Amino acid sequence: MSRAPRPSGARRDWGTDEDGCSILHVDMDAFFASVELARRPQLRGRPVIVGGSERAVVLAATYEARAFGVHSAMPMQVARRMCPQAVVIEPDHQAYRAVSARVMEIVGEVTTLVEQVSVDEAFLDVSGARRRLGPPTVIAAMIRERVRVAHGITCSVGIAGTKFVAKLASGLAKPDGVLLIPRDATVEFLRTLPVGSLWGVGERTEAALARWGLRTVADVADSDVATIQRAVGKVAGAHLHDLAWGRDPRPVTPGRVEKSIGAETTFPADVADLELVQAKAQDLAQHCASRLRSEGLVTRTVSIKVRTSDFRTLTRARTLTTPTDIGREIYLVARELLAGVELGGLPVRLVGVRAEGLSPATSTAVQPTLEQAVDEMSERSRRADAERAMDVVRGRFGRAAIQSASAPSVRVRSGSGQGTPTTASAHGDLS
Repeated sequence: MSRAPRPSGARRDWGTDEDGCSILHVDMDAFFASVELARRPQLRGRPVIVGGSERAVVLAATYEARAFGVHSAMPMQVARRMCPQAVVIEPDHQAYRAVSARVMEIVGEVTTLVEQVSVDEAFLDVSGARRRLGPPTVIAAMIRERVRVAHGITCSVGIAGTKFVAKLASGLAKPDGVLLIPRDATVEFLRTLPVGSLWGVGERTEAALARWGLRTVADVADSDVATIQRAVGKVAGAHLHDLAWGRDPRPVTPGRVEKSIGAETTFPADVADLELVQAKAQDLAQHCASRLRSEGLVTRTVSIKVRTSDFRTLTRARTLTTPTDIGREIYLVARELLAGVELGGLPVRLVGVRAEGLSPATSTAVQPTLEQAVDEMSERSRRADAERAMDVVRGRFGRAAIQSASAPSVRVRSGSGQGTPTTASAHGDLS
């Protein structure tokens, strides 16, 4: 979604008819920052930023900090300059995942039709829960109260007949609110929004549409499909036209598997030595593998991200012949990808490693190598056992308990891709 200001008129009362509005989008308010405030109540009412060093980016900001223009994914150096009085807190991803799991347990008690799309948001289909719990607005109020009482944090809920409109509604309901968009009011509601509100419209697509005079959702709805397709392509054009008319047939899909798991780090100072970059990539690969094992997943594709000192971002990816959850194997691919990146002689500011194409480890066929077939205690098996043992040590004593001997000491920022997850994920704007 666009970071353009939200139209104030879109949050108005659109009606009270809840028939056909069984989709809820529950979105935690400034989630990382809210968790930190629950642990530090003395900071409530003050501008708080969750992020690492000045060379990293903002992961979350309280609404008091946002009033100064601070937002997620903004460079920390810029955020500190815009809001020098802000309290800056180092991220604690383990705590955020723990709270997220408990919040998802709360929504899971409402209905089994829950689709978690990131660490701080989920879709619910409450059509089967209405007789037991009441209409969607009552269910939304119950969820918000239970989350507040249990964890001292707030969430906003959008209610609509489709996932797309419910997500828009929750964004407009922030912070700590509920917005119902009745079916009969859907098109009128959408016509109040800028084109950047449509799913899949980022800055480049927004610019492409603007060149054809399409700046609002109403413009897209009133235009013929062929014109939109000339602007953004055949498939995307038809999809955007459907969304502009509120057509989104996608159901809530429970048990949604994460699309990717990754970790990245910004160096305290730009690094010209590729061996140091590779050493850090080794730690990141181990971090990804540990997350894969903890969630019972394997990866088929490894990708890297490199940002040079001029803020140019380069990405490379490779598909594996055999799915894996072993850090050493992920690292060897990442190292080869790093070696093939043309840096133009510039030092590296940021490096990231990501596992993509995920699938459940228990149901994914892994073709054994000839070495494994001959010798069950192959190097691969021994390494897998060793990495699982390291998982136990890190789980008990923290990630710093075991590190690669050659890796520089740099804090890691990690996340999952869901349309958001987690450093930037994901998906639309971070809120």
